[in-house]
Amino acid sequence: MKIDYQEPSKDLLMRIDIHEKYGSANIDEWTNDLLKPQAGMDILDVGCGAGKLCFLFDDYTKRQAKIVGGDFSNELLEKARAKNAERGSKIDFQFLDFNEKFNFADSSFDLCTSAFAIYYASDLNFTFGEAHRVLKDGGRLFVSGPLPENKQMFYEIIKEATHAEIPPMPGSSRFKGDIFDTIDGIFAKTELHKFENHLTFPSVAPFIDYVRASLGEDRKLWTSMFNGADEYEALISKIQTVAQAWFERDGKLVMTKVVGGILATK
Repeated sequence: MKIDYQEPSKDLLMRIDIHEKYGSANIDEWTNDLLKPQAGMDILDVGCGAGKLCFLFDDYTKRQAKIVGGDFSNELLEKARAKNAERGSKIDFQFLDFNEKFNFADSSFDLCTSAFAIYYASDLNFTFGEAHRVLKDGGRLFVSGPLPENKQMFYEIIKEATHAEIPPMPGSSRFKGDIFDTIDGIFAKTELHKFENHLTFPSVAPFIDYVRASLGEDRKLWTSMFNGADEYEALISKIQTVAQAWFERDGKLVMTKVVGGILATK
């Protein structure tokens, strides 16, 4: 299954900020509680973006782990390296295309993670096979991504505004099925964990910011909904009208993020 898609960095960073500002639960705490990264570990974060997970592990291990962050976006890697220098951390940020062979020796890492990224891989068997290869015996893979029940309010408002079917999302539509099954077939032990975060928007404006960060004009997943800037803005206007009606009815907008965490052991 070829997926010709790359997350625009500004959209990704906007959504992370909104999750932190309006969310009721902390996904960082959930991740650390689940993984408990230890000092002395060798850790690889695939699709590291601007380094959020790398810095989380760096803090949790009191900078005593050897951490590598890899991403396809040079723009995000530059942001990660700038923050790395500002913090005085020693995380190694480097280019990594998870559709190509990982540039690491066999059995190099104790933990390989990927948050909201690796499920866009073109060939799941190849990519997760690479993750398995670079892990040490007993090493763990952790992949997080949206479950099918994720952010239902968001999709319901769009459906009401457009009277159109939502295009299949590579994350939520693949995560619990193809991705879990692929990992389970490669690794010795595989578990599925769940995290819920209720985002309460106090007005319509930040919800529309979230919508824009999910439907950005350059995103290829939503082409059935709009073509070009004019159709995009017309769609946003329709969504805003419905969101305002929901807000006036309920006094708030509450969207629940439902995230899966696949934890597998080599």
